[in-house]
Amino acid sequence: MKKLIAASLFGLMATGCNYGAPDSDLTAYVQSVKQRPAGPIDPVPAFRPYESFSYSAMLKRSPFDRPVVELQQLLRAAGKTIQPDFNREREHLENFPVGALSMVGTIKKDGVLWGLVSDGQGGVHRVRQGNYLGRNHGKVITVAQTQLEFIEIISDGLDGWVERPRSLRIEEKE
Repeated sequence: MKKLIAASLFGLMATGCNYGAPDSDLTAYVQSVKQRPAGPIDPVPAFRPYESFSYSAMLKRSPFDRPVVELQQLLRAAGKTIQPDFNREREHLENFPVGALSMVGTIKKDGVLWGLVSDGQGGVHRVRQGNYLGRNHGKVITVAQTQLEFIEIISDGLDGWVERPRSLRIEEKE
């Protein structure tokens, strides 16, 4: 008796799942899509042939050579020698690399425009024309509303020094 009841319940459940064909709308949609005429197939895109690059700068200076040799010779011939002042007292912002510094604003005090520079460690310092910053003897040349321009004195690798212009700009935060 129990087997008969279990079999009849199983039969009812199996027929209950398919009662009314719930996927009949899906079957009808698939049939309507299959009956539509096929559209044109897009042509295969034309590929441009590979163009090889001919390196023609073999006789020029290698990008890995020091470019300052010619510049240093020109400066020495002109009688101009560049050298940092090792006898002056170093300023606080010279303890930080330029990459760690960022300009965060300006302030005008007594008619002088000061640049506000963050040292990357939570400190904000005032600088004006003539102050120094960065580890490469960077001397501030101009202070503007949105940027600070300075010139670093770096080694040329040949027992000499060259000047390199740099700048810090105020970066807007989103």
